[in-house]
Amino acid sequence: MKTLEYEGKKVFRKYSLPVPRGIPAVSPEEARTAARELGGEVVVKAQVHIGGRGKAGGIKFAADPEEAEKKAAEILGMDIRGYTVERIYIEEKVDIRGEYYIGITTDRSARLPVMIISSEGGMDIETVAREKPDRITKFNIDPLWGLHPYQVRKEALRTGIDADKARAVAGLAMKLYELYLKEDATLVEINPAIVLPDGEVICGDSKLVLDDNAGFRHPEWESEIIPDVYDPVEIEARENGISFVRLEGNIAVIGNGAGLVMSTLDSLALEGGSAANFLDIGGGALAERTEKALKLAFGLSGIDVVFINIFGGITRCDEVARGIVAVMEEVKLDKPVVVRLIGHNEEKGRRILEESGLNIHIYETMRDATRQAVSFSLGGA
Repeated sequence: MKTLEYEGKKVFRKYSLPVPRGIPAVSPEEARTAARELGGEVVVKAQVHIGGRGKAGGIKFAADPEEAEKKAAEILGMDIRGYTVERIYIEEKVDIRGEYYIGITTDRSARLPVMIISSEGGMDIETVAREKPDRITKFNIDPLWGLHPYQVRKEALRTGIDADKARAVAGLAMKLYELYLKEDATLVEINPAIVLPDGEVICGDSKLVLDDNAGFRHPEWESEIIPDVYDPVEIEARENGISFVRLEGNIAVIGNGAGLVMSTLDSLALEGGSAANFLDIGGGALAERTEKALKLAFGLSGIDVVFINIFGGITRCDEVARGIVAVMEEVKLDKPVVVRLIGHNEEKGRRILEESGLNIHIYETMRDATRQAVSFSLGGA
């Protein structure tokens, strides 16, 4: 269960994590009142259960309460990657002298918590790892030994964080780990961790994902946290027997079988791409369900390419191909579609796609298809 920023910061305060003053609002008038209470100069932030708010225009600065009201009116009702902005957060503006990243999540392969620290905050941590690997470090936390400040300081210094700031980062990290354990979190993240002029490091943003299975231990969740399960695409997918999870990339992904879809997501990441979703149409998918899945993926906002990866065991490749052609002709998709078809009736399926005359790029190997999808997603041909 994901929290909104202001909900996450409310939890942060319980653990004495320093955050700027802020007030949630649901109307431009409330935004003006909040800005006046906070001293005038503020940041107006869209509250949605997905990242990329800043790039989408969902974060704006305001010099006074009147401008805050105007910016709030511009943000409320916006569509940010499929999410309609219904709430905003009015937060005092702070003087930023530096930005770091601090996060804890679950390393499922090691079956341990993993802490990630970077001297480059305010951007996607995946981008930092790819472009500036020396600026990021991660290490597993032994639950029996616990987390200790010296461990955090040592790792922070590796990324280029100054010694005095490393102490502040260690202080935040210790509180973050306490929150991670006590709140049954699967992800807790500060991005950016903001350096103030006096050297203090505070939480500029909050990202908190809670384990739904632990809800019985946290009755307060029901009244304090707005659930994120009301994504209309996820609801529609569930109603049609389709496994769908929205992610944050720009490559729409469709596959048959959870394992194949997961490996597809990994392959895209390995090649420098980012998936917009997880979508499994299931084995032996019927034509109707296949077409429903295609419409869901084709309708996602913010995508630059669709990648369809089918291994035809009990799923017939020609049936999937007919569904692809029918849906593309119906929705008039203006994005390229990369298809990898292999298995039962694969030659017939490929022939159907080739003869359609549509913007479909067909590959036999997963690697070639993946590379082409990533190329399109990055603006290549």
